[in-house]
Amino acid sequence: MSPRGNAAVRLLAARSLRTHRRAWAAVFAAVAVTSALLGALALAIGSTALGHARVERYADTAVVVAGDQEVRWTTKPWGSEPTTQRAHLTERVGVPEAAVAVLRAVPGVRAAVPDHTFAVREGSPGDGVHEGRSWDAARLAPYRLTEGREPRTGSETVLGGGTEARPGSGTGTDPGTGASAVPRIGDTVAGRTVVGIADGPAALYVTAAEAGKRAGHPGTVGAVGVLAEPGVPVDTLHARVRAALDEAGLKDTASGQPLRALTGDGRGGAEHLAAPPARTELLMVLAAVSGTVVLVALLVLGSLVAQALGQRAAERELLLSVGATPRQTRAAAGREVIRVAGPAALLGALIGAPAFLALWSALRGRTGVVPEGLELPSPPWLFAAVLVTAALVTGLARAVVPFAAREQGRAGKGTARRISGIALLLTGVMSAGAGASQGGAAASAAAGAATVTLVAGCALLGPWLARAASVVLDRPLRWFGGAPGRLVAAGANAHSRRLGAALAPVVLVTAFALVQLSAGTTMGRAADAQAREATTADLAFTGTTAEHVRKLPGIATATDVLRSTVVLARTELGTPRLDRLPVLGVDAAGLTGTLDPGVVAGDLAGLARTGTVAVGSDTAVSLDVRPGSTVELRLGDGTPRRLRVVAVYERSLALGEFLLPKAELAPHMSDPYPSRVLAAREKPRGTDAPAGTDAPAGTDAPAGTDAPAGAGQAAVDGAGPGTGPGTGPVPRPLPGPVVPEQVTLPGAELNGIVSAAVVSAIGGLTLLSVLSTLTLIGAGRRGELRLLGRVGASAGQLRRTLGLEAGFLVVTGLLVGAVVAALPLTSFAWTLTGGLPYLSPVHLGLIAGAVAVTVVVGVFLPGTGRRPRG
Repeated sequence: MSPRGNAAVRLLAARSLRTHRRAWAAVFAAVAVTSALLGALALAIGSTALGHARVERYADTAVVVAGDQEVRWTTKPWGSEPTTQRAHLTERVGVPEAAVAVLRAVPGVRAAVPDHTFAVREGSPGDGVHEGRSWDAARLAPYRLTEGREPRTGSETVLGGGTEARPGSGTGTDPGTGASAVPRIGDTVAGRTVVGIADGPAALYVTAAEAGKRAGHPGTVGAVGVLAEPGVPVDTLHARVRAALDEAGLKDTASGQPLRALTGDGRGGAEHLAAPPARTELLMVLAAVSGTVVLVALLVLGSLVAQALGQRAAERELLLSVGATPRQTRAAAGREVIRVAGPAALLGALIGAPAFLALWSALRGRTGVVPEGLELPSPPWLFAAVLVTAALVTGLARAVVPFAAREQGRAGKGTARRISGIALLLTGVMSAGAGASQGGAAASAAAGAATVTLVAGCALLGPWLARAASVVLDRPLRWFGGAPGRLVAAGANAHSRRLGAALAPVVLVTAFALVQLSAGTTMGRAADAQAREATTADLAFTGTTAEHVRKLPGIATATDVLRSTVVLARTELGTPRLDRLPVLGVDAAGLTGTLDPGVVAGDLAGLARTGTVAVGSDTAVSLDVRPGSTVELRLGDGTPRRLRVVAVYERSLALGEFLLPKAELAPHMSDPYPSRVLAAREKPRGTDAPAGTDAPAGTDAPAGTDAPAGAGQAAVDGAGPGTGPGTGPVPRPLPGPVVPEQVTLPGAELNGIVSAAVVSAIGGLTLLSVLSTLTLIGAGRRGELRLLGRVGASAGQLRRTLGLEAGFLVVTGLLVGAVVAALPLTSFAWTLTGGLPYLSPVHLGLIAGAVAVTVVVGVFLPGTGRRPRG
């Protein structure tokens, strides 16, 4: 373009921007909100990508040798290159003890210290669980004695500085109140005499021999910390350690993978096993919702920019008639959009930084949400990401211009638009249908893709949807609306393109809100119902074992419930995937009267033998297995197992996709202690005593009543499966009714909080798009309203006209949005729960109310901004 042409473009853009300031205000607001949302997500993704497990216990080590805490599965899908899938392991992978001697012989190694970690349970009701370690491993941090001496026998312990003595644990409690107190030398904690106090976090340090015994995995250690000789660089020592391990051919004790030699931040992964998988899952959630935000932003910004430019069709025709070229008018429109979107995007970027900090602060402020030891750093240079997202949002707004600035005769109702809209609708229907034949994550992904595709199709077909709605509502409006009703009916027929543009964001916000809210509530409601049906126990205990509970008078059966994870390799829609799934370990003999998974094939009695598994019905269908088939799983520590299916059950939403024998699961757990014990009482002869009455003798607290504080804890230190009775206090049931047994997906709470925050922000953006679109439309039709006033319409009639238009938009938008959401939601719900989607009346009312209020404000605000003259 010539310099003269450029000058003309700049002049047109500047004059148009000043003339249409009000029209661009809506675009400015939408761009700012979009930029803030994407900026906050970019910072969250960057912080998570930089995240790592905190290095605490191994801070003084140069290298940490540990088992490989990842499972890898390499496959070659048909027609594609080989791909490798990874999944983290949640149970500690052991290191053979022979590695300690190998590492001590490496040149430059000052010391190679084995580290055993284990859980120490106290012996009085109400006491908790401490982390136990060998005192030799304390120098890996290093943690040093602040008073006292090191332990010399199995009955002695050194306490980490943050350790508290809990009520009833010994002499370290306040004699008057029984409250927690800081222990002193000579106190008793967890049945051991305190002989020393050390700095560092809470822990109980014992002798190396006692630590190896309590860890419960003979011949293995949890990790080996390598201390370097003075002056030996870390890289040099790491290379020597790696070469020594490879030469010795040492493998981990679970899956037989080569041992890992960790340095730098990688050392933290050997301490905090839950941190790396939580980081990966959070990264996946953030990436998924970011994709949703980009798609919604495209729809919102595209609609608003097109509406802002489309209102100036007459102005554009005039410019063309006086000598301006189409290229100049498009260039002027693009420059105008950039002048509006650029400052708005920068403002949004500035808002995105504190929004990100607020989200991260909220996550850190909630105990137990972020796994212990997960560091999510936010270095200053990371905040430059908001500038990148600001440029991206500005580019998105600019990219709409070539489509919005087309000639008026070609815009709005072209054949290509109609064909594209129909194609998107058909694609959405097929995506929803594909989801009905899948399960798990595939069904959820198919439902989300179907929703976005259907909404995009409705946006393209907006004029035709509006015309169809006007045909349906034409007679009711004319019959019952009086003169305003006839005006609305005539306007709907004459301005279907404008009405379609107004309907698109209403459909978007309705469908989006229904899908996001219904998916979670449908799954949660079904899982809760299954959990209530599956948990048939009369009593529940924690801090003890089923072996202890069975010896209580009045107890008929009892089962330990162990919680762990397994990794399943499978293919969905031709794509290989590794799923880390929660599982329960149970006693087959104790399931009667305690847990009822709803068996549909086979017999749970088969779980009395190791090498067996019961499978949820949905997973059984997807894997094409039945009783007698085999399933290949990797247990929590990565050990591969080929298990024979003995039963198929239907209540997998509550109990998980697999039930394993306790004896199969326990050897592969870092802490093979039951999370709780479920028990069924003996019923008196000739009576059917209802659950919750007549507690067994010796419990000192009737079931279903308020038992003494701490009644839920009853194990002795080190007690586990196989520990003999009579070594601790009598187990007492948990107070109140038995809480239904229900598994939780790994990282569910963390991902749920992040998803809820982002979905709320997206909902706000879509509501803003409704308000902005209607404001733009209303600003463009003020002349129409003035003309109606001049030809005799009263102010009351105009208000009723606007009210009927708002009602038309609300009813049509809610109905179309509900239909758009119903198809993928029904497919999703029927596949995963066997029922229909569910959303509480309160949520339905909030969605309808928010849409109605936003539409009414958007219609009336510009329409009554200036009183028409009659």
